[in-house]
Amino acid sequence: MAEEKRSLNFIEQIIEEDLNNDYKKEDLQFRFPPEPNGYLHIGHASSICLNFGLGEKYNAPVNLRFDDTNPIKEEQEYVDAIKRDVEWLGFKWAKECYASDYFQQLYDWAVSMIKSGDAYVDSQPSEAIAEQKGTPTQPGKNSPYRDRSVEENLELFQKMKDGETKEGEHVLRAKIDMAAKNMLMRDPVMYRTLHRKHHRTGNDWMIYPMYDWAHGQSDFIESVSHSFCTLEFLPHRELYNWFLEKVSSSEDFKPKQREFARRNLSHTIVSKRKLLHLVEKGIVKSWDDPRMPTISGLRRRGYTPGSIRKFAETIGIAKRENIIDVSLLEFCIREDLNKTAPRVMAVLDPVKLVITNYPEGEEEWLEAENNPEDETAGSRQVPFSRELYIEQEDFKEEANRKFFRLTLGKEVRLKNAYIIKGESVVKNDAGEIVEIHCTYDPQSRSGSGTEESMRKVKGTLHWVSAKHAVKAEVRLYDRLFNVESPDADKDKDFLDFLNPESLETITAYLEPSLSDVEPGDRFQFQRLGYFNVDKESTKEAPVFNRTVTLRDSWGGKNGN
Repeated sequence: MAEEKRSLNFIEQIIEEDLNNDYKKEDLQFRFPPEPNGYLHIGHASSICLNFGLGEKYNAPVNLRFDDTNPIKEEQEYVDAIKRDVEWLGFKWAKECYASDYFQQLYDWAVSMIKSGDAYVDSQPSEAIAEQKGTPTQPGKNSPYRDRSVEENLELFQKMKDGETKEGEHVLRAKIDMAAKNMLMRDPVMYRTLHRKHHRTGNDWMIYPMYDWAHGQSDFIESVSHSFCTLEFLPHRELYNWFLEKVSSSEDFKPKQREFARRNLSHTIVSKRKLLHLVEKGIVKSWDDPRMPTISGLRRRGYTPGSIRKFAETIGIAKRENIIDVSLLEFCIREDLNKTAPRVMAVLDPVKLVITNYPEGEEEWLEAENNPEDETAGSRQVPFSRELYIEQEDFKEEANRKFFRLTLGKEVRLKNAYIIKGESVVKNDAGEIVEIHCTYDPQSRSGSGTEESMRKVKGTLHWVSAKHAVKAEVRLYDRLFNVESPDADKDKDFLDFLNPESLETITAYLEPSLSDVEPGDRFQFQRLGYFNVDKESTKEAPVFNRTVTLRDSWGGKNGN
């Protein structure tokens, strides 16, 4: 059956139109330009998939370029994390580049602009510059330093570069038009003085370029054909093009900026500043806390590269911003893990089940299928004995007809094992059930082919042999925020909407096949959800993270 042809998104349409006009296929080159001031999040994942996906589609190079122009917020840790995340998603970059690679070239161009009368040094405080910008309906006012001589501008700019001026004492501004309708064109700042050590250049530079000055010129230096960014940069496009005209000739191949809409994820924040606040305040343990929407956090929680790429493909590229329900991301990981994750048995809220007519001291090993969705997954052996653990919620002393689990006088099947019947309970002084006593039908073993094994019962329970059980710490993760848009209410702090039940840590009992797992291994705990082994796990003290429940239960929690 022929594969259904996908229609082109508007970004691909732009590229196709360019190829039909004056672009050649060998002209195509893309870039992913993160700022190394935090860890990448799910929003960045869409941008990564867009740019690198275009590279794969058109067999064109894609650079990974770090926009490292602010040494106050940038760290090597973030650079390393970004590279790790892009590689983990399955992408390879053509060149690893940094805006700091171009500091000398950017400086030289700035000097040329001073000489041509297109830039000047302003010695006003930032508050005065902002006030003179005007408003969208009122033109700005010229700086009193706008007509400084070229010689004075060059001298001051050199002193700024050499660290002979104080931070905030001077800035370099482009000389454009203080009455421009686009306020970004009202003599924007190109350089500011920062006496800070840079993670790559050290103390070589005391001035640092602003984003609008560095970004387009970096694209130009790298021969990027299409510079894709989010919609908030649409007003910047005019300035992007103005700067390019100042540093290029008419014969040069110039990059083209185009914009697409952010896709915000419900019950999530993606502001790096706010994510950093969560880390610094200890609300989460780290940038890769499994509750964080960072790619590192999602990876640690058990998400797969394929699930995130599928999510990015499903939401697509749009021209308007909207909120994507996080349940779609959860659907993508369920769909992926359903095909690949081995099925195992684990009990998270245990109560002891004693099979009174099963011989004491005896045990047997039963065959269990690893994954019914994967014919090549094979099977494993699980131990069965007289004393088992089952889930507390799988037993009721008294139950109505709609309860299809274990109750007194009724039969259920133990997964891969026998049919049992509830007989009695043992309670502690508080009246809590501590043991359930039952009997089993020795002829009813699953797969044995006997008439008794074919008998139909309405419920099937998972279980773990108490004698063989592996004790493990299990972290039950849920959404970090309990409202759809935690940072949308201007009258409240986003922390007011934290979900107090975003993490519950419990002790669980697992089948012994999980005694030798490695960090990153993923499993389906039957009837419970998908789990993976945390990086803090050891053989002596295994730790599992819940990636996602088997079904979307959030709507039920909120009465939706």
